Amino acid sequence: MSSTSRYSIGLDELQCKKRHLWRSMAAEFLGNFILNFFASGACTQPEDGTFKALSFGFGIFAAITIVGHLSGGHINPAVTIAMLLAGRLSLIRAILYILAQCFGSLAGTSTIKGILDEAYHNGLGHNRLAENVSEFQGFGIEFVLGLLLVLTVFGACDANKPDNRFTAPFAIGMCVTLGHLGTIRYTGTGMNPARTFGTAYATNNWKSHWVFWAGPILGAVVATLIYLQILELPAEPPKTTEASDKYRIHAYERELKKLDTTRVFA
Repeated sequence: MSSTSRYSIGLDELQCKKRHLWRSMAAEFLGNFILNFFASGACTQPEDGTFKALSFGFGIFAAITIVGHLSGGHINPAVTIAMLLAGRLSLIRAILYILAQCFGSLAGTSTIKGILDEAYHNGLGHNRLAENVSEFQGFGIEFVLGLLLVLTVFGACDANKPDNRFTAPFAIGMCVTLGHLGTIRYTGTGMNPARTFGTAYATNNWKSHWVFWAGPILGAVVATLIYLQILELPAEPPKTTEASDKYRIHAYERELKKLDTTRVFA
């Protein structure tokens, strides 16, 4: 993730002959397909919340590892909107990413639904508010989840910490696992609007659906402001070589040339 900000509509990307945008869209589709197929599959099984939390975390880890080099591995509309606000992708690319994410999630959940007998569906991991959890409380939980995720994404991909690029997929996956461990009982841990869209479509259950879009996205917006204005360090300017250092380097180069000349005539 580059630390430089550049806001644009992105019309030039639609006309690019190298098809980078379309390959990136395919990557986001595939990443969300992988996440929803395996995460929804885990939710069809009777194991406890820890098992499901690990499934979501490892699903994100695998998806980002597979497609991150093409699209950045957003795998989440909240992350895409955060990158748009930070000026790190264009408006058109953001819109197309979100569409690809939603269709990938829909395809992943529908595939596992079609493969398994209805007796095993067990809700397919669809997000729903627990008893005695209001929509406002659910919104609050999802807001904090979106905040946590986007802060982790910015921190893991900060250009000032280049070594993090080797651990970023794992760090983001563990963040998703943490979110599920803490809140899966209350909202099912949406954290990802596209993921919830896929299961809502597959189960035809749209109750309180707005909570799982508004919460993570607003959390992502606040996280973007916090990281860019407070947590992100400015890029260090390139070091200038002192005049004395330049003189020593030039003198050393002249001495080497003299030695080479001596060797030729020896």
